[in-house]
Amino acid sequence: MQQEKIRNFCIIAHIDHGKSTLADRLLEFTGTVSKREMKNQVLDMMDLERERGITIKLQPVRMDYKEHILNLIDTPGHVDFNYEVSRSLAAVEGALLLVDATQGVQAQTLGNLYLALEQNLAIIPVVNKVDLKNAEVEKTVQEILSLIGCKREEVILASGKTGVGVQEILEAVVNKVPPPNGKASGALRALIFDSKYDDYKGVVAYVRIVDGEVRRGDKMFLMATRTESEVLEVGYFKPKFFPAEKLVTGDIGYIVTGLKEIEKCRVGDTITIFGSESEAQSLPGYKEVKPMVFAGIFCKEGDDFPKLREAILKLKLNDASLTFETEQSKALGFGFRCGLLGLLHLEIVEERLRREHNLDVIVTVPSVAYRVTTAKNEVTIVKSPSELPDPSHLKFIEEPWIKIDVVSPSTYIGGIMQMVQEKRGVYSNTEYLDADRVILHYEIPLSAILVDFYDKLKSVSSGYASLNYEFFGYKKADVVKMDILVASEPVEALGTIVYRDTAQDVGRRIVQSLKKVLPRQMFEVKIQAALGGKIVASEHLPAMKKDVTAKLYGGDVTRKNKLLEKQKKGKKKMKAMGKVDIPPEAFLAVLKK
Repeated sequence: MQQEKIRNFCIIAHIDHGKSTLADRLLEFTGTVSKREMKNQVLDMMDLERERGITIKLQPVRMDYKEHILNLIDTPGHVDFNYEVSRSLAAVEGALLLVDATQGVQAQTLGNLYLALEQNLAIIPVVNKVDLKNAEVEKTVQEILSLIGCKREEVILASGKTGVGVQEILEAVVNKVPPPNGKASGALRALIFDSKYDDYKGVVAYVRIVDGEVRRGDKMFLMATRTESEVLEVGYFKPKFFPAEKLVTGDIGYIVTGLKEIEKCRVGDTITIFGSESEAQSLPGYKEVKPMVFAGIFCKEGDDFPKLREAILKLKLNDASLTFETEQSKALGFGFRCGLLGLLHLEIVEERLRREHNLDVIVTVPSVAYRVTTAKNEVTIVKSPSELPDPSHLKFIEEPWIKIDVVSPSTYIGGIMQMVQEKRGVYSNTEYLDADRVILHYEIPLSAILVDFYDKLKSVSSGYASLNYEFFGYKKADVVKMDILVASEPVEALGTIVYRDTAQDVGRRIVQSLKKVLPRQMFEVKIQAALGGKIVASEHLPAMKKDVTAKLYGGDVTRKNKLLEKQKKGKKKMKAMGKVDIPPEAFLAVLKK
């Protein structure tokens, strides 16, 4: 197949704008998937994606249309999976910008569009869901025109549900997306944009062939890790693995590397043929991912640690935005401090560990990475409350700040501005998409959007506002470490870093929520929040009652008093020595604050 006949493109959009459904219609129209195999969201391979109705993993597929090969990558829409989108964009030459006709341009539409423009991709604007009764097609078209400045006739009207506009989309891909421009005769250079682990095949690398070609049996060389291996199989995605004789310049496909050591095959690395690495320059790869949220993941059973290590390594291979390092906790034993892109990302990682690897895990309270300057002017990054130095050794603490874009109907501006300012947001400016819709730009501490910001934003805007954010730097913060004590014992995993001026309110909320979820004991349990040696909030969990006088029938009252006195002494002793087992729900209760 000639290089000029290949088109590589992806679909980008805000969450729930119909990417996966439109991809289904493209596969159906091109006959890539037979009617018998066709099902909804055919490219969402994970059970979790189907249950939640969201795309979590990018998924490539190869289609044939009018003597052309079209390689499509379906991408996620949620801001927590932004890294999946940026990797997909680096492997293609064009992008379908999909906008829901009932919702118009949203925050992630902007975020993903800016990522695509940075890569100089050909943008094909598509208005989706035009078949719905509440679709505002003309209004949405005008928003797109003011956003990317294209002509009215370039905007395609489509419906992923009915298949309207699918042929026009395929024609636009063939005519507007440029063919790949690598050197077919050059040394092999293949960019790894994703990978997965197979128990039988080892590491399977998802690649874009930039230059040259690769065949089964070739001896390959990974340039970043200096690893050599034999190519066991090459092929395409149809959308399942479809073995082929070779992959040529411009192709998107997979290479079965046979590697069993997961860390040797990294996303962003360049594959070349062994012996030609001196003439092949490694590809630029990807921007280093910056984790936004840090949480400790520990096994409920201590001896499961090797299993957890193997599971996290396999997840890391399939999820390049996950970072981790070993951590030891007095209370929870050995585990990992994981860096993630947001709370949804944390939830998905936890769920995948439970489902795919059958592990029962405890997740500690998520925190952001603080930059700490000590009295000796040493700068360190603190990722968990337990690492925070003693206040007497601190000069100052800085916290990460982000820029946020909130897209909303103009009627909700007042409520949104008030809510963002309560969360310590600093106003930048307002942009108008049209007379009714605005983009509010703010700077805000990352910790402020960590827990319930998105829920509150949806509630003040009646569900209409959408959010996009990006990290931009550190600013000084007046924060302190808060310990949570249960039965006078500090529970390390429940410790958290809070603003000094709101410490009492946060402490009160945490102890109240713990009181609801902690199981009652045979003795009274004190639940306290403390800053250093000072208790700022306290609750008491009453003891369970056991009727020790049940076996008495009549007789002198002193017998009854004697038994009650004995019970009282026993409870006092238990209170002094008793231990409370903290269930996972307690960690979740603090998580939700």
